[in-house]
Amino acid sequence: MSGRSIPDMTQPASSSPAPRPDGLVLAPFRALRYAPGTALDTVLAPPYDVIDAAEQATLEGRSATNVVRLTLPRDDAGPDSKYAAAGRLLAEWRANGILQADDEPALYIYEQEAGGHVQRGLVGALGLTPAEDQIVLPHENTMAGPVADRLALMAATEADLEMIFLVYDGGGAASQAVADAGSREPLVEATTTDGTRHRVWAITDPVTLDAIAADLHPRRAVIADGHHRYATFLRYQAERHAAGDGNGAWDLGLAFLVDGSAFGPEVHAIHRAVPGLTPADAAAKAGAGFTVTQIEGGLQAALDALERAGKAGTAFLVTDGDAAWLLSEADADRLAASMPADRSAAWRALDVAVAHTFLIRDLWGLDDTEQAVEFHHDVPAAVAAAKAGGGTALLLNPTPVADVAAVAAAGDRMPRKSTLFVPKPATGLLIRAFADAE
Repeated sequence: MSGRSIPDMTQPASSSPAPRPDGLVLAPFRALRYAPGTALDTVLAPPYDVIDAAEQATLEGRSATNVVRLTLPRDDAGPDSKYAAAGRLLAEWRANGILQADDEPALYIYEQEAGGHVQRGLVGALGLTPAEDQIVLPHENTMAGPVADRLALMAATEADLEMIFLVYDGGGAASQAVADAGSREPLVEATTTDGTRHRVWAITDPVTLDAIAADLHPRRAVIADGHHRYATFLRYQAERHAAGDGNGAWDLGLAFLVDGSAFGPEVHAIHRAVPGLTPADAAAKAGAGFTVTQIEGGLQAALDALERAGKAGTAFLVTDGDAAWLLSEADADRLAASMPADRSAAWRALDVAVAHTFLIRDLWGLDDTEQAVEFHHDVPAAVAAAKAGGGTALLLNPTPVADVAAVAAAGDRMPRKSTLFVPKPATGLLIRAFADAE
């Protein structure tokens, strides 16, 4: 198979079924990019699902051509008008040369550098496969609302405006091509307002592309971020085939593939806050199932103790920022009796699964709802919420990428709000328009 074109995925054009590649496919594509000379820091945006109303307004204020105007279009004239407006705007930007398609298909190497951490991987057109094929593995469930929203936007724009984020265990030709990129001048370089440096290189050499394709084909990848977008890819593909449109650009989706063992993401914990339950009471109740140790010396000393304890097994910290208790060395028999037998061993071993099933539900006797348990992306936010609600912050260690992959490989799904992969790919550097597919 040549790496230079969209692969033939063996199914004839018909209303059914959609093609299913028999391996991991990341095909070259002609990226739609902002014209040379564009001040990229004014037009790039984070993924749509992490942008709140205030940030949306800030991004819109930076430029009349900020990509957020496509990914989060305004609803000015009716429930469906915003999607059609995004489609018209994309066409206008192309016609006016604001966005321009590259001359030939490529796989793109994309690098982000922030705070001394470098994440680098391949961007291409991913062959779509359902989860049961065990090629592209989800680790979270999806909700119907976000998928319907992204589906309407995709149908109106006929483009993949945002990439999904995949991690895999590499080490072959693809990883080598990514590693070698740093010695060459990038195609694109920009630093966004958050201080992250973004660089992009293009790979068009047929020999290199074929080596990458052969290396990736037997591998599996886990969705780190973008589950709703991937579900949208599959839904749109199914609709096009059901309509009799046959094989086409909708059989692939824009993806960023990162070797987790080299230039991989950082994984941060997502912490919890439980209003109304003081840390002292939380620690006392936890004593029925954990060894409980009060930690002196302030919050940082307590966080250090949590990190050390996490290397030996499941551990948590309950605190309001002042007093802190470490929960470690869970009672093995009581823990085993608490965890559901119908879940995989990988799932039952997760800190977040133990937190919600054993600690929150069984030992604390709380309903596991978003009203009872809040979620926060950093320690200060969790501690502030605990203080405001007269409760406790429940702090966790990060879930290793290997554990996420193990749960996905077992066909299971992570508990909600389990992992935060960073940095997230910027939107606007590389867009995949269906009209530019070969």
